Amino acid sequence: MRIDVIFDTVCPWCYIGKHRFERALFLRPEVRAEVRWRPFLLNPEMPSTGLDRQVYLERKFGSNYRIQRIQGAAQQAGEAEGIGFNFEAIRRTPSSVNSHRLIHFSADFTRQAAVVEAIFQAYFLRGEDIGDIDVLCDIAEICGFFRSEVAAYLKSDAGISAIETENARFHRLGVSGVPCYILDDRYAVAGAQEPDMLARLLDIAQGTELETASR
Repeated sequence: MRIDVIFDTVCPWCYIGKHRFERALFLRPEVRAEVRWRPFLLNPEMPSTGLDRQVYLERKFGSNYRIQRIQGAAQQAGEAEGIGFNFEAIRRTPSSVNSHRLIHFSADFTRQAAVVEAIFQAYFLRGEDIGDIDVLCDIAEICGFFRSEVAAYLKSDAGISAIETENARFHRLGVSGVPCYILDDRYAVAGAQEPDMLARLLDIAQGTELETASR
């Protein structure tokens, strides 16, 4: 079963959704899933150097009360998934293009899930600037890549057009919120759904696969 996870690396609910999705797969060990992590840019106009975190939050959400309420909801949901969000450590909201480029690069080495997790941890747990090439090279090294190869890739224009093209395609398909899960190009669900809900969707998709195979 091919599963496309459409997400952004600066989205806390995508991090929560990743853990819930992995729990759903654990509930269905019989499902042989090919998971592909696909880019969605929540802030496509973000400067390459990012933006001061407080300025960004005030522009996006308005009052401090609303900011605290939104972050509090993510914090509470994250705790249930073993994620200790450290929003106070984040000083800048980065452009997520470079982080998606690293994930795109890692696809050829079947290490996407590990890279996605490492990027989420760097940003949401340690407040690191995941738009910065040196930070991403550190992450790549942790995940077993040669730093020099990743640095050369990220310092070039490689992968940028692929990220922009995929982002535009998912917008055209009507994806307006992330995370979004698309199973075998037939079934889709948006939002950081609970594992039981995702497991039921896996059952539906698996049943369709078996029905098709028996014809």
